[in-house]
Amino acid sequence: MSADITFTMIKPTAFKNNCTGKVLYKINEAGFKVVAMKITRLSKKEAMKFYEVHAGRPFYDELVNFMSSGPIVAAILEKENAVDAYRTLIGATNPAEAAEGTIRKECGTNIGENAVHGSDSDENAVIEASFFFSQIERF
Repeated sequence: MSADITFTMIKPTAFKNNCTGKVLYKINEAGFKVVAMKITRLSKKEAMKFYEVHAGRPFYDELVNFMSSGPIVAAILEKENAVDAYRTLIGATNPAEAAEGTIRKECGTNIGENAVHGSDSDENAVIEASFFFSQIERF
């Protein structure tokens, strides 16, 4: 597999609101290849570990509680310039400020429940993908 990957999660509210199909459709339409995907639920401890880079920030506890509140869809996506391409596709963190047609504009509820996570760097994409998927789970 190419190193040009990004990692995404469809967050609990978007999953609950039946946005999974729409998100996956947009990912496919944008030319990404899904190389790993699963539905799972983060425990509070797992959410704390995944988001430990934000520990100590005012939104950390709320983020951990939200991300462990229901099922998520985790996926590794592959495409040239994957991180930047996906960040463009998902739009601004605040759905109210996201561009029309972006995932967060169409499926986000608010800044805290913004539909999807997307890696912010190539390095973090590798770390985040490895948090959820072993090498034998990737295609």
